[in-house]
Amino acid sequence: MKKALALILCVCMALSLAACGGGSSASGSKTVTIGVFEPASGDNGAGGKQETLGVQYANSVQPTVDIGGETYNVVVKYVDNESSNDKASSAAAELVNAGCSVVLGSYGSGVSIAGGPTFENAGIPVVGITCTNPAVTEGNSYYFRICFLDPFQGTVLANYAFNKLGVTKAYCLNKLGDDYSGGLVNYFIEAFEKLGGECVHEEFPDGNSDFTSYVANAKAAGCGVFFSPVSTEAAQLIIDQAVAQGVTFPLLAGDTWDSNVILQAAQGKNVNITVTTFYPEGADAAFDTNIKAWINGDATNKANNGGDDTVAAVTAMGYDAYFFALAAMQKAGSTDPAKIMEALWSTEYTGVTGPIALDQTNGDAIRNTAYVKQVDTASGSWIALDPVTIG
Repeated sequence: MKKALALILCVCMALSLAACGGGSSASGSKTVTIGVFEPASGDNGAGGKQETLGVQYANSVQPTVDIGGETYNVVVKYVDNESSNDKASSAAAELVNAGCSVVLGSYGSGVSIAGGPTFENAGIPVVGITCTNPAVTEGNSYYFRICFLDPFQGTVLANYAFNKLGVTKAYCLNKLGDDYSGGLVNYFIEAFEKLGGECVHEEFPDGNSDFTSYVANAKAAGCGVFFSPVSTEAAQLIIDQAVAQGVTFPLLAGDTWDSNVILQAAQGKNVNITVTTFYPEGADAAFDTNIKAWINGDATNKANNGGDDTVAAVTAMGYDAYFFALAAMQKAGSTDPAKIMEALWSTEYTGVTGPIALDQTNGDAIRNTAYVKQVDTASGSWIALDPVTIG
């Protein structure tokens, strides 16, 4: 019995050591672990699931990677950070303990900011997929990202409202204490007022489900647009209550509203919704066709995509993030997190969402184009408007 226990302990220790950056599976093949730090529940659960789908699909397309002349099976470890800043550290720690060489995520800037120090202290690099708040990477050399930032997105949205819609007074609503919606609203206000516009700004508390008074306040103030880049959960309620009050002003939002959840909430209703995003369906026909077939081929995938095969921009970004991480591993020639971290600064990759390269200040993506979409309420689909490029 003692010999058997000793053998078991030896095996466990070997597996534990192998998990640190890379190792061997029971069959003898080498493995490397990529962590996925995403919400599958909470306010951002719907978006997190769609972002995760992109990673899952990418892993099904390429489940191995050649590093330093050897082929590794890519193991993807998923954790649910529950859209909660309070639970971000424990979720991040789970990925650290799993021996991840690199981590992807998260949908939601607040949880990314909260989880960042755990990854930094462990020396594990993270590639943010759609966490757009500047604070995600500022001061954390282990956190990178492949999406545009909110100062850019806020400027695009402000210019759209002021110049395209001809609006001079905007109503802005964000969730109290939320890094993403609060940050983007502030960048919008800064850019809109710089153009000569006026803003009415309010915040709603966590757990709020009644937006009637906020919509009424926007109407009473004579605002020409209602800007609220909040979660899809809150967005559905805003849409319903705006329709109930017969609003005529457009609803404007950022990337979180680029979801079939919004399409379903708006279909058949008299409402005008425009969003900015990272990828328009149709930009890469082969990718769209193949991932739609993959989504439709599995009931769980389809459920996690909101019940249909609409290609969300966050899904395309998740797909690109996976391949960007593989490219960094290959450039590093190692599964060692420290070497991958160093390689990320100079890694370049052209994906379905466009070319990806990082600046040398904070490790942010060098992107200057945002795509603009409007809801076709009759068909429940997106209409692609002209993309906006700044700089």
